Amino acid sequence: MRIGLANDHRGYEKKQFITNFLKDMGYSVINYGTDSNESVDFPDYAKKLGKALQNKEVDLGIAICGTGIGMSIALNKMKNIYCAKVSTPSEATLAKAHNDANAMAISEEMDDETTKQVIENFIETPFSNVKKYVNRNKKIREINND
Repeated sequence: MRIGLANDHRGYEKKQFITNFLKDMGYSVINYGTDSNESVDFPDYAKKLGKALQNKEVDLGIAICGTGIGMSIALNKMKNIYCAKVSTPSEATLAKAHNDANAMAISEEMDDETTKQVIENFIETPFSNVKKYVNRNKKIREINND
């Protein structure tokens, strides 16, 4: 599985931690973020990750900024990108099982143990294919056409 990472300056150190964690788990990691702590505009990096997801260069995306909120908003502006702003392992599981998210955004302030759990849950949880979630996600995808 190929996982794309995007980050702004505030997410740089967390990206380094996540990159090492994912590689230790055996995943391929593609970097779409900045490689320093120098101030940058997060939408530029969210767009790179979103394009990679749209072009199927990566299977899933993880975006990191100060809160995760800005990255999530930017990614969700892009067609066929479904990004959940995740703060807990349970939210990561539900983002995939119920909402079939293909990206998640997290805060650089998340502690390392929670970060590991969130990532594992997000990657390892399949979409549930329960009828009510299939129907709800179909309605979400139709909004892309409005």
